[in-house]
Amino acid sequence: MSAGWVAGVTRARALRTRCMGAEGVSEVAASRTLDDALRYLAATPYRHDVSPGTTPDEAQRAVSATLLWHLRVLAGWQPATGTEVIRALAAGFEISNTEHHLRALGAGPRQLGAERLSAPPYRLGALATAWTRLARTRTPSELRTALAASTWGDPGGDSPAAVATAMRVSAAVRLAAAVPDAARWAAARLALLFGREVFVVGRPVPEVSARRAARLLGTRAAGAGSYADFRQSLPVTARWVLDDVDEAAGLWRAEARWWDAVERDGHQLLRRSGFGPQPVVGAVALLSADAWRTRGALELAARGGGPGDWPTEVLDAPG
Repeated sequence: MSAGWVAGVTRARALRTRCMGAEGVSEVAASRTLDDALRYLAATPYRHDVSPGTTPDEAQRAVSATLLWHLRVLAGWQPATGTEVIRALAAGFEISNTEHHLRALGAGPRQLGAERLSAPPYRLGALATAWTRLARTRTPSELRTALAASTWGDPGGDSPAAVATAMRVSAAVRLAAAVPDAARWAAARLALLFGREVFVVGRPVPEVSARRAARLLGTRAAGAGSYADFRQSLPVTARWVLDDVDEAAGLWRAEARWWDAVERDGHQLLRRSGFGPQPVVGAVALLSADAWRTRGALELAARGGGPGDWPTEVLDAPG
């Protein structure tokens, strides 16, 4: 047991208070207007950069930025191995930055500057993997080259779809290898991604990404020609998320199931005795699930939600 893990786990357990919790999320979702929801958030851990007049997209991004700040603070208290764990769990922020950057590149230099002013990249700090290099690229082909030279790997193309899919596949594979306690989450998340891309959107996954995905999903699932075959071929570590989801159109329900499992596992991991990565992984899981539900609640408020006006499954929809 190192002093670094003692400090890191102590901070992880303390950060549990930064979650709004089911009661707070329900209050936000029940708000009759977005401004009412934002006034409620002003007295919560998500108060930074939210005020009446903020748009739904801006409010949801502010919630995500608050989550990232908590993860950066948590990483600062960890030993080196703990920081690596959080970096793997927080890979979605670098993916989001890269997607935003690539869209701006496709629109030209003038739009690149405008995009950065309207929605600056998430500030990743020590949680960045290759963002510093990626942010300097000026064309989609340069971006692909930079990804290929990094731990993200070659996306197999420079289109927004190819890059987004490749980075998510790479993140899942790395997470399963670097954070054993999150391997089940990584495999199931990858199954959702693969299922949506191939059987809902109807967009084949680039070969290089399919080969990477096969490391977690198996070659049979990665090459399945139908949703039924795909679901049947998945390993146990991923198949659980598709229980009772007989049609690809129902994958949105599996998304909610995945977050429920992450939150439930997070509680268990955070309660583990001793000092090591498990409570840290648990804290990240709980903070992430809380932010996800809060973003969904803001979406409901923007639609005019209120007591009795919204079904539970809508609250479980992605924010």
